[in-house]
Amino acid sequence: MQHHELQSEDKILFFKKDYISEFVYGGVDGAITTFAVVAGAEGASLGVAVVIILGLANLIADGFSMSVGNYFSTKVSRENFDRHKAREYWEVEHLGTTEKEEVREIYAAKGFKGPLLDQVVEVITSDKDVWVDTMMKEELEMTKDDKTPVKTASVTFISFVLVGSIPLLAYIFSGSGSGIGGSELFLYSSILTGIALTLVGALKSVVTERNMLAGIAETLLLGGLAASLAYFVGDVLEQVFL
Repeated sequence: MQHHELQSEDKILFFKKDYISEFVYGGVDGAITTFAVVAGAEGASLGVAVVIILGLANLIADGFSMSVGNYFSTKVSRENFDRHKAREYWEVEHLGTTEKEEVREIYAAKGFKGPLLDQVVEVITSDKDVWVDTMMKEELEMTKDDKTPVKTASVTFISFVLVGSIPLLAYIFSGSGSGIGGSELFLYSSILTGIALTLVGALKSVVTERNMLAGIAETLLLGGLAASLAYFVGDVLEQVFL
């Protein structure tokens, strides 16, 4: 019963199913890129204030950039669908005989034959909207995404900032007089990031319908590789320029 409630109203926990993918990938990207900035700054032995400034700048700039890209990607996809659908309406209106034969060929390929095939074709082509929808799905293999560009962009940006801010929490709340060294802060940041990536990786498994442990391991591995590379680059650049 409880499981049913968690899955009701097209939601998983408090996430609307339609937008889980945007939340997941925005969160993964936010956590990994921000932690990479923290690791790079740590590798270069930069101060706490610099880590916070670089991290927050990355959050806003990269989060906005990613959400804008998501907005245009969704917008173009919807416009492309609408353009093809308008063309199908024109073809049904002006090339009805040809389009009707295409419907017949589609369902004949599915195994329909004889009077049943004639009946299926007649039912579909008797309603222009059903006819066009059939051509969109069966001929063009296109379905309309109900997600709006504004909502997908907003979810991406919010998740990027929320999850991406987690690697910075240890530095933000450290305080100038805390006496905690940079290496300790980096350790705390690593732990927090690991927890964040584990949770988002688990949620990603829901989206991709993969094994949850595999999804978590993949997310942690990617985060670790990105951080290791950033740390190494930061360390090299410090020796060269500082």
